[in-house]
Amino acid sequence: MYIVLYAFKIKPNQFESFVKSWEDLTNLIYKYEGSLGSRLHKKSESEYVAYAQWPSKEKFESAGRNLPKKAEESRSLMKASCISIEILSKLEVVKNLFAEKPYD
Repeated sequence: MYIVLYAFKIKPNQFESFVKSWEDLTNLIYKYEGSLGSRLHKKSESEYVAYAQWPSKEKFESAGRNLPKKAEESRSLMKASCISIEILSKLEVVKNLFAEKPYD
């Protein structure tokens, strides 16, 4: 498994637009590119961190060729709501101890 960590700085009053476009784009990447999904975390009112999971580094590096045109619209909206978007790190998973299902 391969993980990519992202940092987002959001423009004032753009939270809803950012989350909606991030979610739309993430769902398209999941559906059309074979990602394993992503999680978005709030660091502060204007700072968010996400990590995306991929089955392999190769799958991540080859992503982008199968996305429909509406993905570019979501990407543009997401970028427009941000001051900056940064890839913090790209990591190979050594050991995965996440639960498959949430604990009761």
